[in-house]
Formats: sequence, structure tokens, C-alpha cells
Amino acid sequence: MSTSIWHRDNAEAVVVEARNLINRQLPQASRRQFLARGLTLGGLGLLSGCSIDDNPTAEAALTRISQFNDRVQGWLFDSSRLAPTYADSMITRPFPFNAFYDESKVPEVDASSFLLEVTGLVANKRRWTLDELRALPQYAQVTRHICVEGWSAIGKWGGPRFGDFLRAVGADLSARYVGFQCADDYYTSIDMATALHPQTLLALDWDGQPLPPKYGFPMKLRMPTKLGYKNPKHIQAIFVSNTFNRGYWEDQGYNWFGGS
Repeated sequence: MSTSIWHRDNAEAVVVEARNLINRQLPQASRRQFLARGLTLGGLGLLSGCSIDDNPTAEAALTRISQFNDRVQGWLFDSSRLAPTYADSMITRPFPFNAFYDESKVPEVDASSFLLEVTGLVANKRRWTLDELRALPQYAQVTRHICVEGWSAIGKWGGPRFGDFLRAVGADLSARYVGFQCADDYYTSIDMATALHPQTLLALDWDGQPLPPKYGFPMKLRMPTKLGYKNPKHIQAIFVSNTFNRGYWEDQGYNWFGGS
């Protein structure tokens, strides 16, 4: 059922009033910190006198707030700022399995026949074998995986920098988005600035060994600057685009930018 014009307008009024109140009541440093953490419907209940007690208005307001959060997180993102790294001794063992399905449902991918598909705004649309990906310069990092559910774990991932891969395929680096389709039917998309971040890896290894199936074989995108659900596993296809695409969890209400 579509949201009525009245509900959309009322939702816009909620967000506008919240923005105005934030600007008046918080100093600049605190305001930036508040926005970076995300404006929520609960926060609006404290800040706003607008009516948000009916479901259509609440849903419309949440949609606009989520879009507002995405824009703010994009503005605050610093491509030169690195996430913390850790010593190998701090790796979480065993590293937890996490997915939207049971571990018994992990997809089986044949390494010998695997080909990574690359489409969209790229000069070279050929498919890549795992050996070709391993021929690119390889990097390793020990970083913290942060789950939206409230837990975190430290792991060691290795592979080519995703920015190097995008340059190798002649991607349009001025494009806005990079999207992913996965063997487990997962899908998501990210902003180009995060794709080019030096710690964003096309991870082929876990703890110095080929990535195990439960952690995303044949490859996962490892982004320590994003929450866990933004890090797709079992990647089969990558596309570069100026057309906005959401993702599996984003289509169920999660924030799209997903910064950690």
C-alpha cells in the first residue's frame, strides 16, 4: 500500500523540524557527532512536536531519516582515515559465522570453474579467474568486524585492494556506486569512495589461508569502515553504476551507507 501525499508531507515536516532543532540546540562539534551516529525515530520523539503516531507517517519519516543518515555519513566519510588495525595475537578464535541462514546452508562454489563477472561502467568486462585475482598485488589486514546486532570480532583478511581491482578493469571511478551479487543470493551496493578506500579488500584469504566457505569463499569484500552486513560474501558478480541499488538487508529497513 503506497504512502499518501499527506503522510509524506507530514514525514517531511518531522525531519525538517528535527534538523532545525538540532541546528539551534547543539554546538557544531556535538551536532556533527550526533548526525554521524544517526537520527532515529526515537530521537525525533524527543525533539519534535509533529505527529508521528500513525504507521504510514512513521514509515515515511523513517525512510526520509534513513536517506538523511546516508547523506550525512557520506559527507562525514574521510577516505584517508584508516580503521584501527591489531596484532595477530588479538584475532578472535574461532571467528564467528554470521549470515542470514544456518551454516549448513553455506553455498558450495567450484574454484576450478569460478569466473568473477564484471559489468556496468567498466572498460574491460571480461571475467576473472581466482588465479588472475591472486596475481594482483596482495595485502593483509587485521581489523575489527562490527555487527549491527551489537557484537564484534577481530579477523585477518588478505587479497587485492578493491581500488586496484577497479582500476585494473578500467572502472569509471567517478561513478557513484558499486554493486554485488553473491552465490548465496545476497546482494548489496556501496559508494565509490568506500570502494576506493585503501583498507577495502577483495578478500581471498582468511588468516593466511584461502578463504573458507563459511567465511565467504571464493571471495568477500572486506571493509572495516562499514558494518558487517555491508561486507558481501561468496561474490559472483560486480557492477559499477550511477543507478542507486539497495541491498538484502537495506530492503528490510537497514541503513544503506552502513558506516561503522
